[in-house]
Order: sequence, then C-alpha cells, then structure tokens
Amino acid sequence: MSSNQLHIGIFGRRNTGKSSLINMLTGQETAIVSNYAGTTADPVKKSVEIFDIGPAILVDTAGIDDLGEIGLKKIKRSVEVISRVDCAILVIAGNQFGDYEIKLISQFLEQEVPYLIVHNKNDIDKIASFTRSTIKQHTSAQIIDFNTYHSVNKEKLINALKRIIPETVHQQASLIGDLVKPKDILLLITPIDSEAPEGRLILPQNQMIRDTLDNHCITVVVRETELADFLKLGITPALAVTDSQVFGYVAGTLPENIPLTSFSILFARVKGDFPLFKEGTRHLSHLKDGDHILILESCTHQTSCDDIGRVKIPELLKKHTGKNLRFSIVSGLSPLPESIGAFALVIQCGGCMVTRKQLANRLRPFIKAGIPVTNYGMTLAWLNGIFERAIRIFG
Repeated sequence: MSSNQLHIGIFGRRNTGKSSLINMLTGQETAIVSNYAGTTADPVKKSVEIFDIGPAILVDTAGIDDLGEIGLKKIKRSVEVISRVDCAILVIAGNQFGDYEIKLISQFLEQEVPYLIVHNKNDIDKIASFTRSTIKQHTSAQIIDFNTYHSVNKEKLINALKRIIPETVHQQASLIGDLVKPKDILLLITPIDSEAPEGRLILPQNQMIRDTLDNHCITVVVRETELADFLKLGITPALAVTDSQVFGYVAGTLPENIPLTSFSILFARVKGDFPLFKEGTRHLSHLKDGDHILILESCTHQTSCDDIGRVKIPELLKKHTGKNLRFSIVSGLSPLPESIGAFALVIQCGGCMVTRKQLANRLRPFIKAGIPVTNYGMTLAWLNGIFERAIRIFG
C-alpha cells in the first residue's frame, strides 16, 4: 500500500454489493460483480482519484460471512485489512444487520477506524425503520440508504466520506518544515550501497529531497565519501540529515555545531509516537542475555549483507551489549507473531512505505502490552553514542 494515500476499506457480508460500490467510485469495472456470493477472494486494491477528496486506495474485501475452510481464510484476510485503512464503509443490504456487522463495528472501534454504514440495493429493499433502530442501538455512525445505479448516490457517499476522513490524512506533516526556514541550506548524506536500487535513491531519500524543495530550502546531496570535501568549501548547513547506517562516521566528521539527525528519525517523528520511541530507545541499555527482539520492516525487499534491519542492527546490538540476543523479523504487513509478550523490545523501521495509521495499528499491541518500542535510526544513533545529538534539534 502507498505511504501517503487515503486508504478506504469496504466491508460487509457476501453479495451486499461491495464490488459494485467500488466500481461506482472508480468509474470502471475494477472488482468482479456477480450474483453468486463469495466472488471476492483476497482483498483487492484500486488506486483512484475521488473528486473533492483526492488520491485514494479502495480495498474490496471478501464477505465477512463466508463459509468453509477457504471462507474462514478469506474472512481472516478481510479482518486484517481493518488495521491498514484510514476509514471504512460497512455495506449491508436487504435490511440484514446482526452479529456479523456488530463484530465488524467492534473491530473498527478497537482499531480506531472511523466508518459509515451503507444500506445498499435500495432499489430492491429500502432500509426499514426497524433496521435503522437496531443499528442505532450499536453505533452512532451515519447510515446511507443507497444503490450504485444512481449518480446522486455517489455524491452523497463522497460527502459522507469527507466527514469521517481523519484530519491527519489531509495534513501530512512535513519532515523538516518546522525545523528550517526558506533558503536554509540542508545537507543530505546518502550512501549508495547494495540496498540502493540501480540508478535511483531509496524512498526515504527521495521523499526527503521533495520535502526540502517544498520548504524552499537549498539542498545539497553528497555521499559520505564526499562529506569531508563538502566541508572544505566552508559552507555551514542549517541541518545535516544522514542515512542512519553511517551515523558514526558522519558524527565524527561533521562539526558539533551543525545539527545532525537521520532520515529514519525524521520519519519516526512524522509517522510514529516520537516520545514513546525516545523512551523505548533508552531500554537498549537494559537488555539481558536471552532477550528476544522483534524487527519490524514495513516493506518487503531483497536482502543483502548490507541490510540494516536483518544484519547490521542485530550484529551491532550483540557487539554493543555483549549479550546473547535473539531476533525475529516480520516484513511488510505480514501477521504479527501470536505471542507478542515474548519480546523484550520492538525495533520498527522508518515506515516510509506505510501510513501513520498503519504504523500506529502495527505497534499498538506491543504498546498496550508495555513492550518498549524504538526505531532503526534511534537505535543506530544510540549504538554510535550520539543519541542525544541526533534528537537535540527536536527540543
């Protein structure tokens, strides 16, 4: 899933018209429509530009009432989607509202996902007063009587969506907007290793460059091998941002008076609970023999000997602490381990590939369980002995 687009999940029983609703919003046959229940299998994602809302990703899910062993797997995948969306549409039809819908509503509330309810196919059955009354016993969410064949309904649905979309989706925080002013010189230190895609920069570096341009800064990009050469020019940047993996070298080369942080730490501030990450980082000094550490990567990628999460951080942690530590890795948005209580610490990547909502939901079970949480950049700053310097600019 894209990192900055609004994610809208479509949920409900089989054959309530979820796929038809998706097709109406996209203006094309994105999802297969059939009179046979259970047509949708895995969640289907479609990027769309919704007038007056902007770019969004619609996620069509399998019926929550599917049957059989395969049906249960479909339901499991549908429920997993809840933690990955910014808002949801619960689709009902034929005045059916019961345990399936009540359970979904409970899960929306648990994951703090705003939602509305669409009673679909009102050309066949309009919503009855007893249905409205039953729904209102369980939720105060808006209810729309609807069918996908009337264009006026599309406008009604979009207006309802606008009311529930979280403000944080529209107000994507700048990575450095509150740290610098226009015309400031920003120094970005970007190593090129085996993890970098051929001929391109990695996503956090790309996003950072765009953010500096949006803030009208003068941006200088160098590899760490040319950092000393840049400093000989006598230019003093307002801020230096480095890839975390070369923190040690950069901190030793860059004069102390130049503020320094990393791409990953900036993302931690925008995407996560920064005070919680700071507190969790200090737990690195309390690790014991046998402690189990979970590495959370928000993307999937080819791994190599340069991999930060899978190779460098585990090796550095073992060396720094002198402890016999165990590590588990979960990549992308794969399911979390069932026994989360077994972990002494969670180290989350910067999160450039996911939304703030997705990252928050990913970490919520650990935070509720009282397990310390930190991030790649903060961990590497700590291991290089420059943690306080790396967060000093944030006050």
